[in-house]
Amino acid sequence: MAKRCVICGKGPVTGSSLTRRGVAKKAGGVGIRIVRRNRRRFLPNLQKIRARLNGAVRSIRVCTRCLKSGKVTKAA
Repeated sequence: MAKRCVICGKGPVTGSSLTRRGVAKKAGGVGIRIVRRNRRRFLPNLQKIRARLNGAVRSIRVCTRCLKSGKVTKAA
């Protein structure tokens, strides 16, 4: 099952986790430098819910933004 919202299509985004080293100039050091960049993934906050889609009740994965905005009607 894909990590993607059924309603808006929001999915994983790639980025970097930075490792910094040193003492800030403000604190009397020579400055903070980036020594390493590790690739990472930012995953969307998906919730598995039972929702009414096209008249039928289905179990789908929806991001919390769509859930809060009311784009999805939950099945009773």
